Order: sequence, then structure tokens, then C-alpha cells
Amino acid sequence: MEELSLITPTFLFSAISLLLLAYTNRFLSYAQVVRTLKDKYLEDPDKVKAAQIANLRKRLYMTRAMQLLGISSLFLCVVTMFLIYVGLQLPAVYVFGVAILLLIASLGVSVFEIQISVKALELHLSDMEIDREHKN
Repeated sequence: MEELSLITPTFLFSAISLLLLAYTNRFLSYAQVVRTLKDKYLEDPDKVKAAQIANLRKRLYMTRAMQLLGISSLFLCVVTMFLIYVGLQLPAVYVFGVAILLLIASLGVSVFEIQISVKALELHLSDMEIDREHKN
């Protein structure tokens, strides 16, 4: 096995940082949508809005999981860099392996969350189609 250098976890460090920024932006967008949708639901409760709220709740929890997995991966990259710095090569390799697995899990949750987001948009579009059918 080739020796792990400080450069390798550094590459992952920067990629994870950008990914966490994207996750945070997604979370902030959801927070705004939740506030708006809640106000609309309180004014005029209906099944579509209730389903959208349930969908948003699920997506918020998934975004939190993505962030936690990404942050854990980033943390372990820093630990890997420290272990390499102090000369503990074998533990560094294993810790880095776990960091990569956590990043894979974070990306996997992200893919699943995107699928749920598409379903939410379908709900929104179906609401518009129902309104259009009633007008015709």
C-alpha cells in the first residue's frame, strides 16, 4: 500500500467544504418555503398543502442527515491530516477510509432527497392542474 500524504485528505477537504455550502443553501431555501407554506396553510388548509408540508419535513431531516454526514467526513479528514502529521500512517489510512464512506453516504442521501424534491414539485404542479381543470 502506498503511503498516504497530506495532499490526499486536503483534496477531499475542499470538496466537502463546497458540498456543505450547497447543503446549507438548500436548507435555507427549504426554511423559507416552510415559512411561506405554513402561512398559506393556516389561511386555507387543504390536502395538497398538508402533503407539501409533510414532504418538506422529510426533506429537512434528510438535509440535516446530509450535513451531519458531510461534517463528520470533514472532521475525519482533519483527523487524518493530524495523524499523518504526527507519523501515524496506518490509523490515518483507516480514518480516511471512514471519511470517504461518510462522504459517499452523504451523497447517497442527497440523491434520495433530490428524488423526494421532484415528488414535491409534482405535487405542486398537480395542484395547478387541478385548478386549471376546475376553470375549464
